Amino acid sequence: MHDSETGLRARLVEVGVELVAREGVQALTLREIARRAGVSHGAPRRYFPTHLELLSAIARRGFADLAERTERVLGDQGPREQVAALARVYLEFALDHRGMYELMFRHDLLESGHLGLRDTSLPLFAALVERVAAVRPDADARVVAGALWANLHGIAQLWGWGSLQLATDVKDFGPVLDAALDAHLGPASDR
Repeated sequence: MHDSETGLRARLVEVGVELVAREGVQALTLREIARRAGVSHGAPRRYFPTHLELLSAIARRGFADLAERTERVLGDQGPREQVAALARVYLEFALDHRGMYELMFRHDLLESGHLGLRDTSLPLFAALVERVAAVRPDADARVVAGALWANLHGIAQLWGWGSLQLATDVKDFGPVLDAALDAHLGPASDR
């Protein structure tokens, strides 16, 4: 690709990232992305033959952002504290970037294999599995990590809808997160 073509491809993705942040997944049409990028409605098809490929490129940016955030919180603390830090970052990302989060975990995008989206998401899960294995050597770490991830996903959805606050009467998701970590990893030794 020429530099101008690479630039337009990147611009289309950037416009999509901005659009999903402001208006949500439903706003991510090829026509609207093209309009906001200042190109004809057919232009995105030169770089992204299908709508799914463009959505995958946008979601890939979300996974890169989440991966960068997780790397920043993994310090010298023990594996349980690292799992807690990963879980908190995951929930904060999900709640602060709801449209992107929804896009990232769309089954059709992950299943399609476009742009190696699963290859972008799986290392995040592997990082969780590795730390869970250190905390729970007695268990199948992939299963425990999967259950924890499903629990986090549920917390993010219910908290985003306002349902969990009503049900639990808590103002911060911290106590709910602590309960989920205790349920999957065993009680923290510092409490």
